[in-house]
Amino acid sequence: MHGYDLILTLTSAFCAALVLGYVTQRLGLSPIVGYLLAGTLVGPYTPGFVANAGLAEQLAEIGVILLMFGVGLQFHIEELLAVRRVAIPGAIAQSAVATMLGALLAHWFGWGWSAGLVFGMALAVASTVVLVRVLADNNDLHTQAGHIAVGWLVVEDLFTVIALVLLPALFGSDNQASTLWRALAITALKVTALGFFTAIVGTRVIPRLLDHVAATRSRELFTLTVLAIALGIAVGSAMVFSVSMALGAFLAGMVVGRSEYSLRAASDALPMRDAFAVLFFVSVGMLLDPGALIEAPGLVVGALAVILFGKPIVALVIVWAMRYPFKVALTIAIALSQIGEFSFILSTIGSELGILPPEAANTLVAAAIVSIILNPLLYRAIDPVERWLAARPGLWARLNPATPSLDTGKRPSQTGSPGHRAVVVGYGPTGRTVIRLLRENGIEPTVIELNMDTVRALRQDGVNAVYGDATRPDTLAGAGVATAGTLVLTSAGMANSTEVIRTAREFNPTIRVLARAGYLRDLTALKEAGADTVYTGEGEVALAFIEDILERLGATPEQIDRERARAHDELFRQT
Repeated sequence: MHGYDLILTLTSAFCAALVLGYVTQRLGLSPIVGYLLAGTLVGPYTPGFVANAGLAEQLAEIGVILLMFGVGLQFHIEELLAVRRVAIPGAIAQSAVATMLGALLAHWFGWGWSAGLVFGMALAVASTVVLVRVLADNNDLHTQAGHIAVGWLVVEDLFTVIALVLLPALFGSDNQASTLWRALAITALKVTALGFFTAIVGTRVIPRLLDHVAATRSRELFTLTVLAIALGIAVGSAMVFSVSMALGAFLAGMVVGRSEYSLRAASDALPMRDAFAVLFFVSVGMLLDPGALIEAPGLVVGALAVILFGKPIVALVIVWAMRYPFKVALTIAIALSQIGEFSFILSTIGSELGILPPEAANTLVAAAIVSIILNPLLYRAIDPVERWLAARPGLWARLNPATPSLDTGKRPSQTGSPGHRAVVVGYGPTGRTVIRLLRENGIEPTVIELNMDTVRALRQDGVNAVYGDATRPDTLAGAGVATAGTLVLTSAGMANSTEVIRTAREFNPTIRVLARAGYLRDLTALKEAGADTVYTGEGEVALAFIEDILERLGATPEQIDRERARAHDELFRQT
């Protein structure tokens, strides 16, 4: 019966999310809004079908792990250290102000100071899932603002982990000073051990493991290995080091991201992350009790004021005061103006310890839903605000001090003139010839190849090479298809060649595509997919036979060219 309950919960959650996500998307809203409403619809506090909230929450945790693993894949430690100057003081100041405002709000409604502090901490920490999703949807995840925001959240997560360890020591049955200091010491040791494991053991063991698995050329084994690494380190971080699984997954992603397999891991091993991330939003929506909000609407309004005004203002002032461009400061401020999964964890611990009153959990859920709904809408206002300010030169100059060393734009994966760049899929005999010809004529090639030894050899020879499957959009993006002038498919037997061409056209509508097919019957499909020119083994062999026969019969070059052209028309007209 448990298996049937699981299937029923998954089916109802996905179907409701699909319908309402589509409706909200068509209305010009973020589909996240639809996912949250879907959760409320199948939740226990609305009439009709009720899904299993416990199962949905457990499945949603997988989505959080996979999402954070994907972020870690493309967020290297150097980038994290690069933003420490603003992320660490910013997160400390914002968390302190939000906690104080939340405590004052709770005290105003008659709660004790202990309950107020826990409530304030829950309002201070933003949702990692929401922030990453909003930044990714707006192509800002890998900009300067995106790096700062993610680094900021990492610091917040660490503070939350410390809070989760200290709360039982402070408010449990044995809350002596010795217990508190012992908890602090154990936490420091565990975090240090986790850092040591990530920085040393992980960077030596995991790449070697991936080397051995990749050598098998089995996609299933590679996918299974990466998922095992992501889930294993995430769960191990929680069980052994007492940190959140989301933080553990982020660190696991950073370890894999430092290897040569980061691009393939992102494209091959995480196809389920979006589906499970949807479950997170559905599970949040299931927690809302609309009827209970009527009893204390002022508390929800006050909590939203802290989330939507108090936190963003502090972040905006801190980032801008450090002489970052105003748009970067505004982007970070708005991205952090929401709460999510860590808030619910703090609420659960606070309720179990008897610190928080019953209405606290529902208030946090309501505030989370409203802030998550408003966050994508507020994010869309960044560009109009920037344009409004830019139209006022005096104000614009005061808000944007000269900071020529700061890079605020999006980072293209490849640079150079599109006419002097080509992406070549495959490095067999045909690929080697094409690469040599391109390099001799001043065109910079980037090779996509699934043999890691070949990729390493190419890189040693100074050729850009990407390890990954060209049928995956992330691989094409990493190879720089969006900024290339030509795409060459050198393999005649590559599966899903049509999908590669269509994806490349989506990234770059003007790219010239040269494709190779084994048979004449494949030509039409490749042409319809968007290939400019297709060469087939059957056709070229037939033309070579004709030319050889005519030469031996004593035909003139003009006759050979004429017969060759006629045979070409006959062959390709059949397709």
